[in-house]
Amino acid sequence: MTLGYIVLATLAGGVLSVLLAASLTQALLAVLVRHLVSLSVGVLLGTALLHVLPEAFEQGHQLGIEPHPLFLTLLGGLLFFFLLEKAELYRHAHHHEGDGHHHHHHFDAEQAGRGGFSVLVGDSIHNFCDGLIIAAAFLADTQLGVVTALAIIAHEIPQEVGDTIVLINAGFTRRKALAYNALSGLAAVAGGVLGYYIAGPWQALFPYLLVVASSSFVYVAVADLLPQLQRRLSWRDNVAQLGWIAVGLGLIVLVKSLQHGSH
Repeated sequence: MTLGYIVLATLAGGVLSVLLAASLTQALLAVLVRHLVSLSVGVLLGTALLHVLPEAFEQGHQLGIEPHPLFLTLLGGLLFFFLLEKAELYRHAHHHEGDGHHHHHHFDAEQAGRGGFSVLVGDSIHNFCDGLIIAAAFLADTQLGVVTALAIIAHEIPQEVGDTIVLINAGFTRRKALAYNALSGLAAVAGGVLGYYIAGPWQALFPYLLVVASSSFVYVAVADLLPQLQRRLSWRDNVAQLGWIAVGLGLIVLVKSLQHGSH
């Protein structure tokens, strides 16, 4: 049953993003991605700091693990994802022509033109890591797995849609860009299944795996998404950004309160 949940959760992000990218025009996708990035900040930070980290420390306490090694794991996780992104193996593509970022013309064509497939390889590694994170969360607790999967899906949708826009701007046909993104999404399923079989027997590792999951969420939100929002905007756009971040945090707080109410 747990493996089934993991497979469904890892499939969901890729499938939803591809369906979204296939059904909407490029102009609508550009607007949608901008709002979804703000929403993702609230969801990722809320999930990491209000759900996953508290669960990791609670499980660590039950297993006799001191907080210090868990904080060291958090630090190591942040540095690990920083190095992965340095090596361009942990990409977050939310850029597109006309998105308001001050890139020169044909920026995206150059980005993907330097290696459209390298974008997809980096995205596949990112998806694989997400699959491992989802597996660890479901193995620790089913409800935690659901919340973690929702947080990853909330981030995956704008990321995958952004990848699709970049590849189309770089000369890929719409169908080809969607097909490659769908294949890239299957890496999350592979990561989830591998995580289930590797981590399953090692319950003592769960607190550490959950801390690594938290470090991934915090890194993506703080190092990738928030800098994209730090631009000179009108007061209406700033209010909209804050509003979407608040909606993301509110959703996580609501889920947490519903969980406590069901116990």
